[in-house]
Amino acid sequence: MIPIGHTLVVSGILFAIGLTGLLIRRNVLLMLLSIEIMLNGANLALVAGSALHGEVDGQITAFFVMVIAAAEVTIGLAIAVLLFRTQETVDTFEIKGLKG
Repeated sequence: MIPIGHTLVVSGILFAIGLTGLLIRRNVLLMLLSIEIMLNGANLALVAGSALHGEVDGQITAFFVMVIAAAEVTIGLAIAVLLFRTQETVDTFEIKGLKG
């Protein structure tokens, strides 16, 4: 069995990579991908904690997070397609329609 510390380190690395990608990237699609990496890191931590304590609560929560992530991807990709159709770019600095 893999020690819980190793699993949590990998989970933290995944979350940090996703957060770095979210803060650095300007492309909407890459920002969505970074959010998915962050959610995968959180799911890994939930499942590891669930396995450590011998309960299924973390696994059930991870399942619901995956459902929410699927809905987020669907809505995010629809927004990205609409932005590309109207603005002809998905670069966040080039998009003018979202400013107040």
